[in-house]
Amino acid sequence: MSVTISGITPNSYASRAGIQPGEQLISVNGHTITDVLDYRFYATDPKVKLLIQAKDGTQRFVKLKNNEYDDLGLEFETYLMDKKRSCKNKCIFCFIDQLPKGMRKPLYFKDDDDRLSFLFGNYITMTNITEEEIDRIIRLKISPINVSVHTTNPELRVKMMANPRSGEVLRYLNKLADAGISLNCQLVLCPGINDGDELKRSLTDLEKLIPALQSIACVPVGLSDYRDKLYPLIPYTQQSAAHTIDLIESFSNRWLEEYGDRIVYPADEFFLKAKRPIPPAEYYGAFDQLENGIGMISCMKQEFYDAIQDLQPNDQEINCSIATGMAAYPFISRLVDELKQKWHNLNCNVYAVKNDCFGHQIVVAGLITGGDLVNQLQGKELGDRLLLPSCMLDNDDIHFLDDMTPEQVSEALKIPVEFINNDGYDFINKITGECL
Repeated sequence: MSVTISGITPNSYASRAGIQPGEQLISVNGHTITDVLDYRFYATDPKVKLLIQAKDGTQRFVKLKNNEYDDLGLEFETYLMDKKRSCKNKCIFCFIDQLPKGMRKPLYFKDDDDRLSFLFGNYITMTNITEEEIDRIIRLKISPINVSVHTTNPELRVKMMANPRSGEVLRYLNKLADAGISLNCQLVLCPGINDGDELKRSLTDLEKLIPALQSIACVPVGLSDYRDKLYPLIPYTQQSAAHTIDLIESFSNRWLEEYGDRIVYPADEFFLKAKRPIPPAEYYGAFDQLENGIGMISCMKQEFYDAIQDLQPNDQEINCSIATGMAAYPFISRLVDELKQKWHNLNCNVYAVKNDCFGHQIVVAGLITGGDLVNQLQGKELGDRLLLPSCMLDNDDIHFLDDMTPEQVSEALKIPVEFINNDGYDFINKITGECL
């Protein structure tokens, strides 16, 4: 196999060696290159021997010396050096199946690709991975691997994912763990289906993977208003959310004593739904599942209070506004009130935006569209700037979920739009203009 070289970085090792765009990369140090995993692993050697095939079919070896982890300067059409692998499942809780029509095309693509797990932390179900691919992950020491487990009951996993392979591939977890590959796992919990006794079974089974098991995120199912002809699911109530937290903590408290780490955590949404306080930062250890909504509020809160200690009192007038989701609104409002104690002339209105696009059961800021922002903030007191959570944008920071751009939202509301990362320091810096 070979991979087409689409470009060469100027003044790079590859450029100085005379490699040209359009040529083929056949192998690195004798190892065939099929995608980014092979390339990233074998190209880190201090002495690299590339087999290059020219456009006329002739082949030559190119020897390069590089510092470990330096980029050789080869560019490829895609970051995977291959096509993305699509999901082969039909999960009963899949949020992509709950999207309304008319959104941008990439949103409807379901990825399930172990290369994306390595590069970006995406979660995979392992249902489209072969035994050979598992062996390659072990051989290349690709770690950690993020796995959407959902349940360790093979029959229930087949039912939940509508894929006959989904039960049998659970054995890959043991194979990866035995080889020393670290695992982050995710359980999307659906009331009455894989919580309760089934959750006890899953956590009991996953405990056997410790110490390779690094973390488990327990996330409540997200339900939009577009579930016609889909599996009937119900949302968590205050009572069922509280019961689920108690069950999870019966494991995490014991694991903390036995292994020195909680390992399994309820998502922030569970605490908000149960109307329970978000635990302090120390509850979440190393915040291994931060991108999965585990401890995001606690982490930002801790950073905020650390940052505000360094902020000097100020009487300069600031007029701005913040828009966020329904779930985060009380928390963001409290942070603004705290900030006003130091910045005396801070005028900052915080607005909770309802999710009219997907439905009011969706309360997280990351699923708010540009259209909902424009429709609900028209005529509001927005001050001189509108601040928004950066999670509302795609990975390239270009579009909201409905394809609107920040520039379009800014134009519609006639106000500059800025974005805040989920970071307490950035929160204060963006509001005040200070650099802490």
